[in-house]
Amino acid sequence: MNKEDRKDLVLRNTEEIVQEEELDKILEKEKPRCYVGYETSGPVHLGHWVSVNKMLDIQQAGFQPVILWADLHTSLNKKGSDEWIHEMTDYWQATFEALGLEAEYVHGREFQEKTEYFHDLLNLAKETTLNRGKRSMAEVASGEKTYVSHVVYPLMQALDIVYLDLDMALGGIEQRKIHMMARENLPKIGYEKPTCLHWPLLSSLSGSGDKMSSSEKTSMFPLHSDTKRIEKTINEAYCPQGQIEENPVIEIAKFFIFGAEENLEIERPEKYGGNVTYTSFKELEDDYKSEELHPQDLKQSVAEQVIERLKPVRERFKDEPELLEPLEEIGHEKPEYI
Repeated sequence: MNKEDRKDLVLRNTEEIVQEEELDKILEKEKPRCYVGYETSGPVHLGHWVSVNKMLDIQQAGFQPVILWADLHTSLNKKGSDEWIHEMTDYWQATFEALGLEAEYVHGREFQEKTEYFHDLLNLAKETTLNRGKRSMAEVASGEKTYVSHVVYPLMQALDIVYLDLDMALGGIEQRKIHMMARENLPKIGYEKPTCLHWPLLSSLSGSGDKMSSSEKTSMFPLHSDTKRIEKTINEAYCPQGQIEENPVIEIAKFFIFGAEENLEIERPEKYGGNVTYTSFKELEDDYKSEELHPQDLKQSVAEQVIERLKPVRERFKDEPELLEPLEEIGHEKPEYI
């Protein structure tokens, strides 16, 4: 694969890169490293699938993908006990592996509690104003109150990039302020500014106007869900006829079907136009805008494709159902196939 093809893989289905000329230099390396960090505080859901697919692109483009299980970050963000968080990472890793991601999986506590890291954390704190720290966490922290731990969190996230020896940091667009703080302040304590790549966030399936979130069950479904739940959730999803923007079903088709270089086949009676195969998102977009394609036909076809794509995840948890036990503690029932 040539450099331009690799670059196209890295950039597809993303919202921005800071900066593109830095990526050109990274692609000249033999095995560049990039990462995504995750708080493992809820189920791996449809929104996370965007990031896994991005890391699969990165993997195919010749990078070494690194996944950071942000156990200490999750604790700082007051999202669970240490023992429960550890159990959740096993479930998350099993999901990612089932999706085909051959990553280097790292627990944050493996390096974040060492003396050198702590000293760098203090030095970075001296270069970061309290207001900047709070602003960087505005779209990430949970709850109404801001704790000191919330301000420590983005400083650690910046240092994680250094200590994992990364060439590029990936994240959803909500991570942008943290990454920009890292680019500005890491050079002040002797480290290079990181290159950062961001993907868009999926809209809530409920049509609330918010983004998909594990804390709102109607906004998403876990990737290990049984086929009935996936089909029911997508068929009930917000999907106004003719509307493309903030339409979660359209977004699923864009990122998980056409974004994976798959076609979308619509089966329908002749009186409603007959069967049709879309080979590009533009074709689908045009027909949906003109109302040639009905929302229910779109939903049914998207649901069938998603169910098939997630089959390896269901197979993994059929073999190891005990990995789903920590989810029961936060109100998620085991799927029917177990």
